[in-house]
Amino acid sequence: MAGRSSGGLLLHRRGADGVEVLLGHMGGPFWARREAGAWTIPKGEPLPDESLHEAALREFAEELGVPAPDGPETDLGDVRQKAGKVVHAWAREADLDVTRLGADRSTVEVEWPPRSGRRVTFAELDRVRWWPLAEARGVVVAAQAALLDRLADALHPGA
Repeated sequence: MAGRSSGGLLLHRRGADGVEVLLGHMGGPFWARREAGAWTIPKGEPLPDESLHEAALREFAEELGVPAPDGPETDLGDVRQKAGKVVHAWAREADLDVTRLGADRSTVEVEWPPRSGRRVTFAELDRVRWWPLAEARGVVVAAQAALLDRLADALHPGA
């Protein structure tokens, strides 16, 4: 079975009814020219004896280079991604200036080109941006769209 991850979805409000969510574009050459399905919430696997919530906060800080800002949270539950990984997420309402992210962000090493034997290091998330909630659904990893739907339901119950 594939692993388990947890992550944090930051949201802020723009105007009377505008909600934006913070997503990261997956780094590396495989994702370089892709938009649809190439954006994700900051997430990762918990360390031994680490709660899913603690892992979500740690991964946010590692992938963005800054700690998650304080704010009220909503538990969005689990989704199962295509490869079988289960991702648990929380949404937190707060603002973050994405032009001031930390330089010390997590990286991933991959073999590139495939089967070349050459190892190359890339940022896990090469870009980060705020997306209007309705637009985010079109770029996020397919299974994570359910997290956006749950967020919309939590923000506008009965709508």
